[in-house]
Amino acid sequence: MKDLFVAMLRHMAWSDQRLGEALLAAGDAVPEKAVGLYAHVVAAELVWLSRLEGREGGQQPVFPQWDIAAAAEASARAIAGYERFMEEHADLERTIVYRNSTGTEFHTAIPDVLTHVFLHGSYHRGQVNLLLRGAGAEPVNVDYITFVREP
Repeated sequence: MKDLFVAMLRHMAWSDQRLGEALLAAGDAVPEKAVGLYAHVVAAELVWLSRLEGREGGQQPVFPQWDIAAAAEASARAIAGYERFMEEHADLERTIVYRNSTGTEFHTAIPDVLTHVFLHGSYHRGQVNLLLRGAGAEPVNVDYITFVREP
């Protein structure tokens, strides 16, 4: 199972980078909402990472006011953190305890958290691509199969 999560993490890193590049390439055509969703994807990655690491995630807003460069820099931090987490935790079959943004406590298995992080990002990357296309800019293919086909 860990190998699958490592592959999904690599896809997340690749997708975040490609989406940031597509937003930069769109220049003045980039919709503000698209940048906001990109920032949200990355901020959520950081919040969930802090929960996985047993830190409080509430200090990180999930809809930060980041520009593309700030979101891309935060993405690099998130990816490095997930890589470190995966290296340090051979056993992913644990449950973590954390509080959501309203303070409600939850107990969730690590595989479920990781699956959520990867799927959440994919969902919003699709929205960003739709916004790019609607603004006349070129969307970017971030499909998993495209990722695995690249050398």
